[in-house]
Formats: sequence, C-alpha cells, structure tokens
Amino acid sequence: MKEVVVLLHGLGRTHRSMWPMAFAARRRGYRVINWHYRSTRRTIAEHAADFVRDIAPRLASASKVHFITHSLGGIIVRQILAKHELPNLGRVVMLAPPNGGSEVADVLAPFVSCVKPVRELGTDGITRTLPSATYALGVIAGSRSHIPLFSRWMNHVPNDGVVAVDRTRVAGMSDFLVLARTHTFLLWAPDAIGQTMRFLECGNFNAA
Repeated sequence: MKEVVVLLHGLGRTHRSMWPMAFAARRRGYRVINWHYRSTRRTIAEHAADFVRDIAPRLASASKVHFITHSLGGIIVRQILAKHELPNLGRVVMLAPPNGGSEVADVLAPFVSCVKPVRELGTDGITRTLPSATYALGVIAGSRSHIPLFSRWMNHVPNDGVVAVDRTRVAGMSDFLVLARTHTFLLWAPDAIGQTMRFLECGNFNAA
C-alpha cells in the first residue's frame, strides 16, 4: 500500500484548514487522511485515544505513515507517539507547534475553561511531560506577529502571534525552520507547503 500522510488541524479549526496541505500531498502521490476532531471539546489525551481507536487501524497496511500538523495537532501527535507504537512511522512535520507551551494559553486559560486543551497548552502544561522526539521531525515556526496584545504577553520575543518561536522547538527534532508567517496562515503559505513536502521526501528543509 502507498505511503499515507495524516493531517491534524489546530485548536478551533477544522479539517478544511488543512486542504492546501492535503492537495499538495495528493499531487505527490500520497494517500491522505485529513482527520477532523472536535478540538475544543476534549483533552489532548482524549484526542489521542480517539485517534488510536478510529484512525490507527486504518494505517496498519501502509508502507509508511507521515504526519503533518498545525499547532495543537502537533501536541496530539506527540501524545499519540508517546503512548502508541507505530512501526511504519515515517516523518513528521509540525507547523507552529507549542512544544514548550504558550504564554497566551497561560493568560487565557482561566477565561476559557470550556475549551479543554487551552490549560494543557500553557507553559507548565502537558508538553513538559511528553518525551523528546525519537523520530524524524521537522518543525516550522512563524515569526510574524499579528496580535500586539498577545505579543506583549510573550515579552515581544519573536513569535507568530500565538506561539513564541523558541517555544516551538523540541529536543530530538531533525530540522528547524523559521518563516515570516503568522500562526493562522502559516499552513497555507506556499513556502511552508513546499518545505513540508520537501521534509517528507528528503528529511530536511531547504535553508536556501
């Protein structure tokens, strides 16, 4: 069976936000599973359990399984891979992942308690308990801040409006790239899409 690319969208979004990535992957011959999950309704562990129950059985016959994620989706994949063995795991690309948490989540968590993952995405949240990457992982961060208030909460360090660039990093990652894009639109940017496809194919980004 051909290689599979699994897409996981971010918090408050739907699978539609991943359509450009899905289109690019299909053009390159991958079979695509664009997983839609109710991101605000369940915890990260619950999302991971749902994935293992509903999606993982569909991956057993694939020659390789790659992941492309945006924001929260990357943390869910880290949770999945920490708890579930995937023998045919290929490469993983995370766009704007809060691997070190986000100060924005720290501030907003008390006010949006109905959005379950927000508290977990804080700087003292679940990411502190997840293991380092032991698989081929490329991280793409955005550096164009478009929300001045959120940027102030992050002490005006380079950020994408939601996550500080340095907080997208994770120990064990294979490559790291910063693009001048915002958190919301990073995954639709042609350069981000091109670099993502390159990592799936080559295992690295094109720094030039």
